[in-house]
Amino acid sequence: MSIDPETARQIEELSHDDRPLLVLDVDDVLVEFIRPFPNYLKSKGHELRLETFRLHGNVYDLASGEPAEREVVSALLDSFFADQEAWQTLTHGAADALASFNDAVEIVLLTAMPHRHRETRRRLLDTLGVAYPLLTTEAAKGPAIRALRGETGRPVAFVDDLPPNLFSVREHIADAHLFHLMSDNELRKLMPPLGDGIHVVEDWPDAAPRIARALGV
Repeated sequence: MSIDPETARQIEELSHDDRPLLVLDVDDVLVEFIRPFPNYLKSKGHELRLETFRLHGNVYDLASGEPAEREVVSALLDSFFADQEAWQTLTHGAADALASFNDAVEIVLLTAMPHRHRETRRRLLDTLGVAYPLLTTEAAKGPAIRALRGETGRPVAFVDDLPPNLFSVREHIADAHLFHLMSDNELRKLMPPLGDGIHVVEDWPDAAPRIARALGV
């Protein structure tokens, strides 16, 4: 699987860096998603019922009680991202955890969302005091992180809440340190097993020292 061309362009804009690399997902890793999104849906006449670990099939129309069509759910998610500045806040402990690395690592944010929402997300993160470089991708994350690492062989750690993203990086970077972090750990009971090589962390206070050890800082 190849890298998203727009993501590749964004990576080319970054300065060369040979520090250990820490790549972070954004939704439900750095900023809350699964808590504000149901409130957003209610404001739009819909309800989230998390019976399985996915959005499609679990969003219901409040008026009819019927599951929303896939196209409707996609449109609601897109409109949420357009209005994210009014709804999303930092996850617990994220700011302190990132500050604890003290410039010893290169931190890059990699969010899976339409590229057209990149500037809106940039404004949100700047408002929240999270000034690290932000990349968007509409494709798998593994090829993007492989490109970010470059040819130096420097240590890489990746934190995400969605198993497919972690699996993608495991496929493309055999020695990557993978961490599964969720802002709401209750959702773990809806997930399939993560398999070998993925470290489950409870929150940022748990994650930060384990990431630091993995990256050798």
